[in-house]
Amino acid sequence: MTTTRVLSVSLPVADQDAALAFYTSVLGFELVLDTEAMPGARMVEVRPPGSEVSVVLLPPDSPLPIAVRMGTTDADAAHAQLSGVEGVILHNDEVLRWDGVPPMFHFSDPQGNSLVYLEENDRG
Repeated sequence: MTTTRVLSVSLPVADQDAALAFYTSVLGFELVLDTEAMPGARMVEVRPPGSEVSVVLLPPDSPLPIAVRMGTTDADAAHAQLSGVEGVILHNDEVLRWDGVPPMFHFSDPQGNSLVYLEENDRG
């Protein structure tokens, strides 16, 4: 299993529109994505100019995990390897495969930190 990079870090925000305005107007971030990732789950992603790492602004009750999102070369291999690690909690029984998004899964490290792996086959 190889971790390729940190893709994004999500933050809980009470008001996504207010947070979007702050990050773009005050901090100078650029809007990367503002979409309904799944029914009832708005995903707002912003990034500082020139950065490869973005910030995902999510309401605390979002069905999308508040997590550090990382790339991996093989989501299936990563899921299988992590399933045997003591203290790791897999929140998905298998790798999720949805149209239009890379294979992914959500897990917690032994310290309880929420993490997501997304498969990256081609970074170009």
